Amino acid sequence: MREIGVLIVEDEPVAADAHVAYVGRVHGFGVRGKAHDGAGAIRQLGDPSSGIDLVLLDMYLPDMHGLDVVRAMRTAGHRADVIAVTSARDLEVVRAAVSQGIVQYLLKPFTFAALREKLERYAAYRQQLAGDVAISQHEVDRVLATLRGSDSGSLPKGMSPESLDAVVMVLRPSSEGLSATEVAGVLSASRVTARRYLESLADSALVVRRSRYGSAGRPEVEYRWVDR
Repeated sequence: MREIGVLIVEDEPVAADAHVAYVGRVHGFGVRGKAHDGAGAIRQLGDPSSGIDLVLLDMYLPDMHGLDVVRAMRTAGHRADVIAVTSARDLEVVRAAVSQGIVQYLLKPFTFAALREKLERYAAYRQQLAGDVAISQHEVDRVLATLRGSDSGSLPKGMSPESLDAVVMVLRPSSEGLSATEVAGVLSASRVTARRYLESLADSALVVRRSRYGSAGRPEVEYRWVDR
């Protein structure tokens, strides 16, 4: 089976480079291009020699919504599959993504293991579609089920989605940056625990770190949600 060509669409340069590196570590996949906005993605997809089979697509781009990119792709006849790689947790966005034929949905922040699991599952799905005719209903169900399953690698060991969501709920609405100590105080958690989740969000380019200088002592790190 030939290598699956991937287009990375992500407006944050650090995150885009991380996605390129991750894809490069998964056997059977190769990065064919990188775009930081929707127009760039559509332009690269329009090149018949691009060899793009799969798009890792952020939903929040500076010039258009990711769903608009998918609509433009389909209108132009581009048949590349799409995996949404995004911080969007709005169920309306998820519902719209499904209606647009997005094959998988991966929430930030995620680990390499989580993306690898998605890509390997997608490769198996393509492999099973290599034939021309489905033998039975069971075979059709099995092919579609390949894209689903547990996402055990979506967060580092010891971190829970519920705790991550709690940290996001504190940080995202704040008009000011918050320190790990301040977030921990709101959640009645330890500073170490809060900092671990905040650092994970920062590594995924969902928050930015800044130094806060007080009247005395070492500067404290504060975290601010990135407006998208």
